[in-house]
Amino acid sequence: MMADNPNPNLEEIETGPAETAPVKKKGVKRRIFLAGSALLVGGGIFGVWWTDKSAKSTAKALIAGEGEHAFNTWMKIAEDDTVTVYSPHIDFGQGSHTALGQMLADELDADWTKLKIEQAPADFAFANADLAKGFLPEMAGETLAGLLPDAVIGMMARSMPIMITGGSSAIRFTGEVGMRTTGAAVRAALIAEAADRLGVPESELTTADSKVTHAKSGKSLRYGELAAGAAGRSLASDPVLKTRDQWKLIGKPVPRRDIPAKVDGSAVYGIDFTLPEMRVATIAAAPVRGGTLESVDEAPAMAVSGVEKVVKLPDAVVVIGKGYWAATKGLAALTPKFTDGGHAAVSTPAIYAAQAKLRAGGKPDNEGGEGDVDAAFAADGVQMVEAEYRVPFIHHAMMEPFALTGHFKDGKLTIWGGLQDPLSTRNRAAKAAGLDVENVIFHPMIMGGGFGRRFPDVVEIIDQIALVAKQVPYPVKLVWSREEEVRHGTYRPQSSAGLKASLKDGAITALRIDYAQSGNAEGEVPFIYAIPATSRRHFAYQSNQIDGPWRSVNATQLGFYTESFMDELAAAAGEDPYQFRRKHLAQGSRHQKVLDMVAERSGWGSPLPASTGRGIAIVESFGTIVAEVIEATTKEDGSPKVLKAWAVVDCGTTVNPLNAEAQIAGGLIMSLSAAIGEAITLDKGAVVESNFGDYPILKLADAPPQIDVHFIESGAKTGGIGEPGTPPATPALANALAAATGKRIRNLPLLTQAKA
Repeated sequence: MMADNPNPNLEEIETGPAETAPVKKKGVKRRIFLAGSALLVGGGIFGVWWTDKSAKSTAKALIAGEGEHAFNTWMKIAEDDTVTVYSPHIDFGQGSHTALGQMLADELDADWTKLKIEQAPADFAFANADLAKGFLPEMAGETLAGLLPDAVIGMMARSMPIMITGGSSAIRFTGEVGMRTTGAAVRAALIAEAADRLGVPESELTTADSKVTHAKSGKSLRYGELAAGAAGRSLASDPVLKTRDQWKLIGKPVPRRDIPAKVDGSAVYGIDFTLPEMRVATIAAAPVRGGTLESVDEAPAMAVSGVEKVVKLPDAVVVIGKGYWAATKGLAALTPKFTDGGHAAVSTPAIYAAQAKLRAGGKPDNEGGEGDVDAAFAADGVQMVEAEYRVPFIHHAMMEPFALTGHFKDGKLTIWGGLQDPLSTRNRAAKAAGLDVENVIFHPMIMGGGFGRRFPDVVEIIDQIALVAKQVPYPVKLVWSREEEVRHGTYRPQSSAGLKASLKDGAITALRIDYAQSGNAEGEVPFIYAIPATSRRHFAYQSNQIDGPWRSVNATQLGFYTESFMDELAAAAGEDPYQFRRKHLAQGSRHQKVLDMVAERSGWGSPLPASTGRGIAIVESFGTIVAEVIEATTKEDGSPKVLKAWAVVDCGTTVNPLNAEAQIAGGLIMSLSAAIGEAITLDKGAVVESNFGDYPILKLADAPPQIDVHFIESGAKTGGIGEPGTPPATPALANALAAATGKRIRNLPLLTQAKA
């Protein structure tokens, strides 16, 4: 008997019976809100305070050695003046470690040449309360968030636990709320300590390059000399931060600290990691997600030289060998039989058909917007415009496939590898192994890409390594092949949308966006246009796949839908796409300034060669506004060719312009790659694609040779930078191709549609 179908539409539209869908990742903001509410009601403030105090003591004990003095959880000062910053975020190429170091060092007035940045230990004492502080106002409002004491927020962070790298949150939350505040508070403590030692007023002291100086006497004290005494002082929870004109490091293009090790090969990734006597394993899971292992004859694998063991899991088979080649050959020798979990009828066309039926007759599970859309549609003299759009499942295509090393010894499980939330990794591994979390140790490592794929609650390899490691006496590294990684991804959801709008006198009077997919995006992606009546309705749909956050999460789908449709509305109104957008944005707004700047820098409206078009799009995500212009044409075979790209960004404050430019350009290129050729398709419940041969990533020759990135320093609340460059590029390219060819493409990938 199958479990109740969580999405009855799946079975109704002839996609086959479905067992209970995989558990979906709860949004971190929702988890923070629920945890905060529970603690506020029943936590007991005094008990929480002592718990928080104990956690800080634990953190200090973990990071401070002889001659070192820890402050808070994020930093320590050694007696030789070395300042070490501990980042709760994993740096997997986004440069957050360097930027976080800049923010703390600037407020501390530390000598940058004597500052180190290290990964915080995967201990609950390092749960990221500052991230919780950052998300709380968005979820609970400024008033309620302000009522929660820091001790309660710390308890929330540890109880969830929260140590994520994602949501473009490192700089805007951990940096602004945690690192800058810590740096300023420690600097104040150092000044107070120096004032006592020198017998002078604090107001007569200045700081620079890890020294406190008294100009009148000519005396100065090094931070290393003051650290012991300063560490014993209470740190201010709300210290005075520097103003923009006082910054020495924030806003400067400081070279990233992680680059040299990656260039000289000394950086160690999870796939590089090794231990004495370690074996290597690889795996084949059921081709159809939700399927199980029926049977497998182990003998052919065991006959392969170097193979030592075959491990059967509920939905997979693992081969362990003396090396990866032996394990791979052993796995290839097997012919395991898997069930299809009742999902044999699931296919890409069937999912689109089910979503269309759901949008046409189903009930939305959430809705955003304002005004009376139906009344506006029914008004006299309006021009109606409608369109439907589709986007496929998209794979994260990390450069480094999954590789975790596990060793079970003396009742404890130790794991090494790169994942986006070390604390949740410990929790999941403990549950899979049947251990108390105190008996699981996780050593976080740098990652060869992630983009949302490495969040522990959508990473099956954690369960797999926990189960496999318990069955062998030696350390074992479990490596997913590229084929396994492609066919068992946690994809950006396959999604479809119907858009409908009314126009009168060249202006939009109402707009409705109905979209069907897993994962609710309402409240996540702001609607930026000033339109009298709007409605955006989400229809929940779940296939047999495990969907996960992809770079910029739902802003890519909704950005493509909205910004492509804005061009269609401009065409229906007989207006220029840039000017049409501009008049629907609030006058004098940050959005309008960003749009104006990208139009200016791209030479919008200037003549173009024949068969060449420009497209424009603007999307706000993660507190950052990005407008992009793409100039494109088509090749002889009809496929897209991107010629130039421009991006203008308002993230409030650009902490490291050099790195921020790379992040925006990287997001833009990733978006172009997904738009042009990437798609995960399903047939008989299984993923069709298997490697880069049939899942094409944008090649260097097809990337734009020119990407102009410009930042507007508005001074607004700091926004994210790792993801917001991604959403506008896809609609900007689609709009450019429509301008060049006269053909509007509403379904992705563009390559498939262009050649149709």
